[in-house]
Amino acid sequence: MPEKNRPTVAVTGVTGALGSRIAARLADHGVPQLLVGRSPERIPELPGARRRGPAAYGDASDMRTALQGASTLILVSGHRTGRRLEEHATAVEAAIAVGVERVLYVSLVGAAPTATYLNARDQWLTEQYLAGAGIRHTVLRAGFYTSTPAALADEEFVVRGSGGTGRAAFVTHDDIAAVIAAVALDDGPRSEHDGAILEITGPEALTLDEAVTRIAAATGRPYRYEPETLEEAFARRWRLGISGQQIETWISWYQAIAKGEVAAVSDVVHRLTGAPATPISDAAWWPSPNTARGVR
Repeated sequence: MPEKNRPTVAVTGVTGALGSRIAARLADHGVPQLLVGRSPERIPELPGARRRGPAAYGDASDMRTALQGASTLILVSGHRTGRRLEEHATAVEAAIAVGVERVLYVSLVGAAPTATYLNARDQWLTEQYLAGAGIRHTVLRAGFYTSTPAALADEEFVVRGSGGTGRAAFVTHDDIAAVIAAVALDDGPRSEHDGAILEITGPEALTLDEAVTRIAAATGRPYRYEPETLEEAFARRWRLGISGQQIETWISWYQAIAKGEVAAVSDVVHRLTGAPATPISDAAWWPSPNTARGVR
């Protein structure tokens, strides 16, 4: 049961793999929640939680209605639309308008104006907007998901890409959710995390070949990694009928790894949750092959 007089937390993205885990952890702690989404019928039922929607980030009126009564907003980044900054800003402005006091924004490790990974550029823009928005906030930069290589595999469990021998500190959805929940539970009028940028990573940086080999061992499935040149990566995806924007996004994901932009390992998971970050071999969830979409 939710605890009396505890501040209400609004969580977005709750029909996805990350948002649903954040909401479940907060429910376990008795936090009253508003679960916000574009499709209310897909929002999970959790103790002490109310469904709010339909509400899209870019719809100011619907977002104001959905966020009414919340003290903290956990804003899980939307998909790449070409207007991600504007959509995020609209959601935050709606939150401010109805009295939300704090925003926890889920960004990406490597966020920068010139990041190789295109989604990380969008995330940096939202971080900059938040810095000047006049609301308490914490930026939670999530590393590349442990599950993504498995989702990028084809039906024969082959992961092909131009990641070279670069490394990434892959992190599980559960570890990211645990950190975000820990920050949300620090719900006093001030928090040591106000204004902070927390980089959430796994316990070690692996090459794609190493990561995929460990996924194969963990799942018992014949996953393997095959490196591609940039030219091969483009040509294969184009033949498959993938859109130019999606090709660009996927190639940039691999290239960020190749260039070492997501290789740093932090202690944030252990420091905020008290538990060590989960090795890729111990991940609890693996998606089916060929199910990756925007890779955030």
